Amino acid sequence: MASLKELRNRIASVTATQKITKAMQMVAAAKLRRSREAAENARPYAERMTAVIANLAAGVSGPGAPQLLIGTGSERRELVVVATADRGLAGGFNSSIVRAARDHIAARITEGREISLITVGRKARDQLKRLYGERQVAFFEAGNVPTLERAREIAEAVTGRFEAGEADVVTLFYNRFASVVSQVPTMKQLVPAQIAGASGETVIDLKGAAYEYEPDEATILATLLPRNIATQILSALMENQVGFFAAQMAAMDAATRNAGDMIAALTLIKNRTRQAQITKELIEIISGAEAL
Repeated sequence: MASLKELRNRIASVTATQKITKAMQMVAAAKLRRSREAAENARPYAERMTAVIANLAAGVSGPGAPQLLIGTGSERRELVVVATADRGLAGGFNSSIVRAARDHIAARITEGREISLITVGRKARDQLKRLYGERQVAFFEAGNVPTLERAREIAEAVTGRFEAGEADVVTLFYNRFASVVSQVPTMKQLVPAQIAGASGETVIDLKGAAYEYEPDEATILATLLPRNIATQILSALMENQVGFFAAQMAAMDAATRNAGDMIAALTLIKNRTRQAQITKELIEIISGAEAL
């Protein structure tokens, strides 16, 4: 059995840990509110961008259509972009994204596809390098705050490999924020671009109006499609950030409560040990007195 000094030291250690987890919970809660507003404000723009591309795509067909829209006609080479956080201490937030991506990659390899990998966030890199480290072609840190510049860097890496003929399909994995207690691992196809309506998105209702575009639809799409990839990536990074803070808040709340339970249990053991020592000392004193 541990001594009283050891029990006091353990209680002090757990108490210090509890203070840290409580502080982290409060910080995550504060950051959650701001990041949630940013993610919710970014959703309409990303959805509208997808809808605009769908309406433009309706007037484009044949060999003149941009390849980012129609693809290469093959699915043999797939580029998988996995976005997680840089840090942990957020329960299963990062692991759920990596698990979904890992299952997808394993299934595609079984089908005979050539898979390459771009990781965003140190947790994605670290967890996937054990199995697919040789397939990783680029790595980006998620950063503390999602920015358009970082999204553009990732988008340029994606479009560069596609234009070089090193990828036919590009798929993005991230966690979509559903609620404070629920983050949904999500797969989104970036290339070929998903057309609204076919993927459940809302198509812009033109109300019977006919539009003539200047320049033509194909030229507009050639400019808009790379920007759309950056927009979708930025939206995913924002969803990831709010999901990370929600998961971290829940994890730190559970850790704080567990620390409280451990402190109570250790305090009970300490009191019992102290009482046993007092009783032993009293017995020794009484026994000595009777011996005299």
